[in-house]
Amino acid sequence: MKTLKLRIKDKHSEMLNHMASEVNFVWNYVNDLCFKHLKRKGEFLSAYDVAKYTKGTSKECDLHSQTVQAVTEELVTRRKQFKKAKLKWRVSNKKSARRSLGWIPFKKVAIKYADGYIQYGKHQFKLWDSYGLSKYNIKTGSFVEDARGRWSVCFVVEAAAVEKSTATQAIGIDLGLKDIATCSDGTVISNPKFYRHYEQKLGIAQRARNKKRVRALHAKISNSRKDHLHKASSMLVKKNALIIVGDLSAKKLVKTTMAKSVLDTGFSALKTMLKYKCENAGVLFEEVNEAYTTQMCSCCRKISSSSPKGRADLGIRGWRCVECGTFHENRDINSALNILALGHERLAVGIPVFQAGEDVNERQMKIGIKTLKG
Repeated sequence: MKTLKLRIKDKHSEMLNHMASEVNFVWNYVNDLCFKHLKRKGEFLSAYDVAKYTKGTSKECDLHSQTVQAVTEELVTRRKQFKKAKLKWRVSNKKSARRSLGWIPFKKVAIKYADGYIQYGKHQFKLWDSYGLSKYNIKTGSFVEDARGRWSVCFVVEAAAVEKSTATQAIGIDLGLKDIATCSDGTVISNPKFYRHYEQKLGIAQRARNKKRVRALHAKISNSRKDHLHKASSMLVKKNALIIVGDLSAKKLVKTTMAKSVLDTGFSALKTMLKYKCENAGVLFEEVNEAYTTQMCSCCRKISSSSPKGRADLGIRGWRCVECGTFHENRDINSALNILALGHERLAVGIPVFQAGEDVNERQMKIGIKTLKG
């Protein structure tokens, strides 16, 4: 399964905004209904129980009955997920700072696709079909609005079988801020500093209170970053049969003085992309504890007195191990080599190259056999 996102022509924005406000009305009604029932009866209403209270809503709100059902199911699911008696109110007023972005969920029976149009109920919406939707079997989806007021439609579809990777190499990846990722084979994913590049223009627009320009700049920054990370992650997955990444936590680093650089880099998004792309391509993906990988020599596997330690030594980019005499020109490559070694230890394998065309399950079986023999 995968999700396809396609832009809808801007001429349909008014109708979609109207439908989104109706969805918000249904959400708020069900949210309040469930909370009042909980206070009276001391029990939660299920999506099935709510159905009898929303009967006929589709005719009054100009929404498909499957959309009303999808909204109810989503609310019940999120209430269980966040363990809350009442969820946040969805705000439709465009002038409100708490306004919710438009969202109109639907199921397969609620839509039809033909000749570049999406038929939803009595309404037709023209879109840019860059994927060729006629080739896919649509399961479910939703209309979604971005911060600039542009509408898109997201489809969850059955993905065709992808040709498995025939690569044979293995790499360790050290994530960072100066460079997004440094690989054990010397490959470096640079950090173009997208936010820093537009920071001055963004500040001018914010001081001028030009909200439209601010949203456009933020969208440009986000799209540029995603494009860079997608290209980098796809390149790494195509070239390698095993990818091992350090467990650098963006959640912890954003609480430090480096928060701005962490958010601008987006290495957490790169890790997520690598994970799902590896699953899709049949490439092994492992995440290991990267503690002391910078300080440890990748040759003798010892932490010497000359190794860089802590934040105070971040400026030290090259160092010589006093234990074995090896000079490490790039501390990040040394760290990546240690991450690669840790990944092999976890897999109980010491051979960094796999046979071409070997299936993931076959590899894991061989790893298990070698572990038992060892």
